[in-house]
Amino acid sequence: MRAVTGGLCYGCGRMMVVGCAGFAVPATRYFKEYLFVEVQETHLAVPGPGTVRRWRREAPPGFEFALLGPREIGQEGFRDGKVIETALKTLGEVAKELAAKTAVFVAPSDFPHSRANRAALRDFLKNVKKQFETIVFEPGPAWNPDESDDLAEETQTLCARDPLHHGLSKRKGAYYRLPGPAGHKSRYEDPAIEKLAEIALAGGDQDATYVFTNVDMFADAKRFKRAVSAV
Repeated sequence: MRAVTGGLCYGCGRMMVVGCAGFAVPATRYFKEYLFVEVQETHLAVPGPGTVRRWRREAPPGFEFALLGPREIGQEGFRDGKVIETALKTLGEVAKELAAKTAVFVAPSDFPHSRANRAALRDFLKNVKKQFETIVFEPGPAWNPDESDDLAEETQTLCARDPLHHGLSKRKGAYYRLPGPAGHKSRYEDPAIEKLAEIALAGGDQDATYVFTNVDMFADAKRFKRAVSAV
């Protein structure tokens, strides 16, 4: 049996981190259950300084914050310019306050796969890698997950994917986002949670982060942790 504490699972020489996309419950309650969160507020605006300081103050030792990148970065097609420069500067200020080392950039759903877009995304990832220790990107449904993994390998970043639909990444480190079996407003029933646990445990010594992004993410992530620890 594997021990899962606060979202960290140690076993078989690997580390598994479990968390949610945002605080689905009051932060004080969330901090008692998980040691990781993907902050969503940075996608649309900048969280107030009082809120950021409170998060940092209330977070337990070892807690990790990841920041969701501003949406205008994807809207600009990841192409260099003043808009992206300003967005990254703002994101960096929040990262400094939270001691966040991870940034997640999600492309718009209509971001097409093309040679020009791949080149722009590659250049963006290489550039932003100078600012954050870990960079995650989610290029959208038009992109092949394995080809996106190749781009992640080239840029030394991580490509987010849904393991239930696309399987595990073959890389040593991976970042998985769980959007719900039928969209954001759906929940994972027990068979899906059990299947996800089987997939996760088949990852060998892969260091992986599992982030639930659906409406019932707090409860579903808890059930996933229990399923993993029970095997």
